[in-house]
Amino acid sequence: MKKIEAIIKPFKLDEVKEALHEIGVSGITVTEAKGFGRQKGHTELYRGAEYVVDFLPKVKLEVVVADEQAERVVEAIASAAQTGRIGDGKIFVTAIESALRIRTGETDDEAI
Repeated sequence: MKKIEAIIKPFKLDEVKEALHEIGVSGITVTEAKGFGRQKGHTELYRGAEYVVDFLPKVKLEVVVADEQAERVVEAIASAAQTGRIGDGKIFVTAIESALRIRTGETDDEAI
């Protein structure tokens, strides 16, 4: 099993969710996040005063899938989230040792 974490722009969430649904991914976890990468935030003007916005709004998606599905999931997220501009985000893939569905006691692939 693989855990895929993606940090994306908030307005791309619906497109990514739709892309995942099309390839058969049924469950995702979404968390609102703030952060920055190479863009280092930006400056804004408020009531005549300029200030730096260090942390930009982002969305973090987490999905756990079978090993053979991981590559398709990464491709789906990347294509749906891409705008071609700085700050599109990152995707991280890690191995999951085990999973347990609390309600039924199912483990590993049956649990996801």
